[in-house]
Amino acid sequence: MTGFVAVHTGAGNFLDETLYEHVCREACNQAINVLYAGGTALDACERAIVILENSTATNAGIGSNLNWNRQVECDACIMDGASLQFGACTNVTDVKNPISLARHLCERQSKLLSFGRIPPMVLVGQGASAYAREVGLQIVPAEHMISTNAAKKYDHYRSQIMQYEEINRAKLSPLDTVGAVCVDAEGSIVAGCSSGGLMLKLSGRVGQAATYGAGCWALMDENTSMSAASCTTGNGEYLMKTLFAKELVDDLIGCNCPITSQHLTYKKKLLESPFLSKQKAIHAGSLSIIYNTASGDGDLLWAHTTNSMCIGFMSTKQKKPKFVLSKLPQNLTCGTKPVINGHHFKLI
Repeated sequence: MTGFVAVHTGAGNFLDETLYEHVCREACNQAINVLYAGGTALDACERAIVILENSTATNAGIGSNLNWNRQVECDACIMDGASLQFGACTNVTDVKNPISLARHLCERQSKLLSFGRIPPMVLVGQGASAYAREVGLQIVPAEHMISTNAAKKYDHYRSQIMQYEEINRAKLSPLDTVGAVCVDAEGSIVAGCSSGGLMLKLSGRVGQAATYGAGCWALMDENTSMSAASCTTGNGEYLMKTLFAKELVDDLIGCNCPITSQHLTYKKKLLESPFLSKQKAIHAGSLSIIYNTASGDGDLLWAHTTNSMCIGFMSTKQKKPKFVLSKLPQNLTCGTKPVINGHHFKLI
């Protein structure tokens, strides 16, 4: 199967570029191998995010940020643009790969349960864990989800909170939700994301990575031969209030210039949103694809208002993935304007 995949490790401050470059490249390679083997865009997107979740360098799966009670609580979601089905899980403590649970829920949307019951789109906490166990997903002891690095950060910042009223929020809350977007030559397109949420978040908090329209969105529009998908990262509450992933995709479909479209979406739908009128700094990032099934032309777009964002991407026509550490220009103030870049690709 011919296709294209892109991944990101979040939007924030990335001091050790090498760690994130390695995991981005590995995620792309693994996803492309899935496509080479005849897998679908859904298979490839899930595989890419599984690799990101398995890295303790990312805030997803094993190694996620710890909540106020020193626990891992993961969110994940995935959307299939061909079927328009969506699945998500939240407050998951013992499922090794939350994205696989989200994918399972996504696929089950088209099949009624016994007695005509509607299948769940989102599962939470113990119910999510029980479902994952029932369908054969890997369950691990909750303490195995805690990495040494996450525990050290928790102890450090929790002790600081006990001493001071305020902490440098950029250090406390790296906005490193991970995500992936994937499209095949026929236009089947998928987006997904996974996150451990904010460090020291309240137990039970739900982020954009488990919220319909906010964490990811994908759409295959047969009327226009266009497919688009987006996954987001950043302050989850802001992304949920603006349904930002959906807004990005809706604006990309039918646009004349993808870069201009992204600028306008960030400006009008996020930074100047009436829902966020009292916010002085809005930290967010996104990874998006727009693809024309008729011509085989596509554009990958990445954008962020944070200091930096790590991206990896690869097509089945490339020998190796490309990695980009995108940085906010020095003349821009973090949280007030986005930097937007892209990469053109062709699949047919």
